[in-house]
Amino acid sequence: MYVGIDVGTSMVKAAAFDATGRELAVASRPVELSLHGGVVEQDMEEVYGAVVAVLGEITGRVPEPVELAGLTGQGDGVWLVDGEGRPVRPAASWMDGRAHELVDRWLADGTFESVFRRTGSAMFPGCPGPLLAWLDRHEPKVLDAAKAALYCKDMVFLRLTGAGPATDVSDASMPFLDPRIRTYDDRVVELLGLAHRRALLAPVSDPVATAEARGEGLPSGTRVANGPYDLPACALGAGVTSPGDGLLIVGTCLASLVATTELDLTGEPAGLYISTDRPGHWLRAMPAMVGTAALDWVLSTTGVRHDEVDGLLAGTPPGSHGVRVLPYFAPSGERAPFVEPRLRAELTGVCLESTRGDLVRATCEGIGYAARHCLEAAGLTGSLAVCGGGTRSSAWMRLLADVLGRPLRVVEGEVGARGAVLAAAERYGVGLDARAWTKPTAVVEPDPDRAAFYTRGYAEHLDRLAQARDRART
Repeated sequence: MYVGIDVGTSMVKAAAFDATGRELAVASRPVELSLHGGVVEQDMEEVYGAVVAVLGEITGRVPEPVELAGLTGQGDGVWLVDGEGRPVRPAASWMDGRAHELVDRWLADGTFESVFRRTGSAMFPGCPGPLLAWLDRHEPKVLDAAKAALYCKDMVFLRLTGAGPATDVSDASMPFLDPRIRTYDDRVVELLGLAHRRALLAPVSDPVATAEARGEGLPSGTRVANGPYDLPACALGAGVTSPGDGLLIVGTCLASLVATTELDLTGEPAGLYISTDRPGHWLRAMPAMVGTAALDWVLSTTGVRHDEVDGLLAGTPPGSHGVRVLPYFAPSGERAPFVEPRLRAELTGVCLESTRGDLVRATCEGIGYAARHCLEAAGLTGSLAVCGGGTRSSAWMRLLADVLGRPLRVVEGEVGARGAVLAAAERYGVGLDARAWTKPTAVVEPDPDRAAFYTRGYAEHLDRLAQARDRART
């Protein structure tokens, strides 16, 4: 069997597949996020323990030899470790907002734009550049004690295999990697005031690093490949590799990705270019901060259960009786298709007659408008695949197809883990049929009348967003 490991923000998963791509088993463990005052952190030992647990469960339930294992996980953040891969402090999550004042300063003085023009990375508070700069100012002794500033999957790879610190071109893409030569841009390190911390950046392994498991979770000697991180892994798992084709990941993060062979570092700095395992091929990424997390907050606040969502969506008309939601709920603001650290969510048109269905549908519509904004900015011209936890709601998928005005190739299951296996197989020279592994489970067509309604609604959304961005800057 082939094992894919996906170390997510709130859930760690492992999935087993046979050689045809059929999913044999999935194991998962939740992991905690600590949120307080804009600071979002995770316990690395808890995360690694969850990885070992799900791997042990998978190998116990499917008693077949493990041909190879592919690793993926959440991107960005800062995972500081010592020489043994042990944490020197809790991991700072990609959702962390403590460095927003640094980003504000860099937006004002031109540093932000200078970095984008060199690397194609529009920094946000939870990416490694601002976080490392904040730690250098406020916790320098922690950086002194660290051997490497890793990304999530890199920490897991180091612990599983005992290999030295390493990352890959996809994780390194934000914000230090020069996408043209696929190595760190030392000028960017200098611009962020981190030249004296340059040694903390893990070596970039291109192609992705490989090593053998030491026996925790996986049988000793199992071949393991490190990367790519979850966004490009999902693109591989959904079969999005041809220029112009796109992927929408409706998960905790609402991520829009479009495959491209063109590197355009002009225009408004936003999103990033993710380098892939093929030189000259990138994913133009617009990873918005909040996806299903926005809906989860509304469901929790209104007391709606997840199994009630489809019924509420079906029973509420397009437009949600005038209720509108700008779905920017993240404490660190928004990062795509623009960067606005102080932007916050807004609910309008609510009155005593508004129902739970109005609030839920308006939130889903708002997320759909945000997705359309991101996909347009990323340059979508071809087919669109969609994956993530949101695909479990058939009513939401129909709503999304209408809001986006295009068919959706729905790819269900553990798409990130699937992509991690395909990347590992390519690295090890194992022939797997990628077309069979990435076949969609359904295609959802938009309704023409509702699509026309939402085209008008999208224009109104952009107007409200522009006003909200102005308020956020004052």
